[in-house]
This record gives sequence, structure tokens and C-alpha cells, in this order.
Amino acid sequence: MQVKKILITGSNGLLGQKLVSLLTQYPDIQLIATSRGKNRLLFTNGYEYQEMDITNAEQVAEVVEKVRPDIIIHTAAMTNVDQCESEKELCWTMNVKALEYLTEACEKHTIFLCHLSTDFVFDGKSGPYSEEDKPSPISFYGWSKYAAEEVVKRSKCTWSIVRTVLVYGITNDMSRSNIILWVKNSLEQQKSIKVVTDQFRTPTLAEDLAMGCWLVVDKKAEGIFHISGKDFLTPYQMAIKTADFFQLDKSLITPVDSSNFTQPAKRPARTGLVLDKAVSILGYNPVSFEEGIEVLAGQIKGVI
Repeated sequence: MQVKKILITGSNGLLGQKLVSLLTQYPDIQLIATSRGKNRLLFTNGYEYQEMDITNAEQVAEVVEKVRPDIIIHTAAMTNVDQCESEKELCWTMNVKALEYLTEACEKHTIFLCHLSTDFVFDGKSGPYSEEDKPSPISFYGWSKYAAEEVVKRSKCTWSIVRTVLVYGITNDMSRSNIILWVKNSLEQQKSIKVVTDQFRTPTLAEDLAMGCWLVVDKKAEGIFHISGKDFLTPYQMAIKTADFFQLDKSLITPVDSSNFTQPAKRPARTGLVLDKAVSILGYNPVSFEEGIEVLAGQIKGVI
């Protein structure tokens, strides 16, 4: 049995935690979880944890030199779209400069790099998008992620880029909510909510994204892969489906268009991703949005 040594960045985040949970199930994987600060995962078996701040070039070089992984899955990033707009320098440091440090280490030690990117590299005029469509970001976050993709493409390491959309899930010590929890909590408290009808996405269950990343790195499949949910929905449709699932009062949900909200960063109107390449090459098979809600409902109860 050939053991694969895999290092994950951002293991304290939503995707990072799901990847650790998934990959510790495989006996032929030696897993190294890394994140800034202390380990926030609830379990410690099946992997080792190293503190690693991706914006610290010396620390990145040192940890990678010590661990010498075969594969790095790079999930760490600054993903708050409005914060990226207001804190551009920090965004660039975390999303672009950090990747330069990682690709340098990957080149030096012949490591396969799987880099996480986003549907926000597109302008949203003509989604859903395939891997061949040309990026054209409309927010600073989108630009930083597009620039990061270019860093990966220019590097001399073997690589894959995994683009995803609106990831939802539940983890320990969550720093951000998601649309399902927000709708559920609001309606349970009898709060009226306004939800947009003029944006379209393919929302992604975090467990599906983790599996998609594993399918990529297991095959060392090179190039760009779109990994998301399969349902093309507006946030309003997602909210209605959530209310239906939990049998909550839909009349509290008001459909509005995005002009009702003032946000520092522009959002693309129609993104969503075409999954044909991931399905045919990787055998990727995501759940429906309703099935995703069911997974979260089980996790809320502590069943799953």
C-alpha cells in the first residue's frame, strides 16, 4: 500500500474541517492539517496538526520542508467579499502573495498543488460557466482569486484549480453562518426576511466539495475543475426550499431584487458552474439542494 502524504491549508475552516474528516477515513493517507493558530477540530485522531500562517513566507517554507507532502490542498483564503473590498492589501496578501509562497515550495519539493478558487472570477453575465469560459471579475475578491489562479498556472509545479460556489455546511466553531441556517433561525424566531431573486448560483454542500477535492488529488488530475452543487437556484428559491423542509412560515420571506441592498462589493448576477467535466473525468456526483438541507438537518440534531 503506497501512502500518500497530504497537507491541507486552512484546516480550521469549513472546507478544511470537512477534508480532515473525509481523508482520515483512508488508511493509505498520512494527513497533515495546518491553519493559523490552534487546532479547532473536535477530534485529533488520524492526522497531525501544524500551525502555519500562509502569509508568513518563512513559516510556509519551513513547514513544507519538514513535512515534504506529495500533495497540498490549499483551502485557506480571505473569502469575505465585502471585507476584501475594504481591506484590499490584506486580501492580496492572503489570496495572492500566500500562493506565491506555496507554489515556490511546491516547485522546490515536486508537490502536486490543488488550489481552491471561486465562481466570482466570472462577471455573472452568462452563467452557469464551464472551465473554458473566460474569467472577468467584478469585485476585488474576484480579482484576487483570478490573480491567484494565474500564479498557479505560471508555476512549474503540477496543479489543479477547483472552482466552487456558495459553500454551505456546519462545523465546530463556525465563524460564518450560511443561507440555510440563516433562513431557519430567522423564521423560527418569526422574523421577516428579504431574499434576492435576481442572483443565480449552484450552492455547494461542503461534504461534496471535500469529496470533489479528493477525487482530483487521488487521480492527480491536472487543470481546472468545476465542483459545486447541481441545482441552479436564486437565494429566494433556496430560502423557500429551506422553509418547506423545516415546515416554517414562508410568508415571512419577501422576494426582492439586489438593488434593495447596499454592499461594498459587486456580486455577479448569474454564476453557477457546469459540472460535466468533473462528472465525466472524476465521477463527481453531488447531492441535490434538498438532500443538502437534509444533511445539515441531521448535523443540527447531532445525528450525522
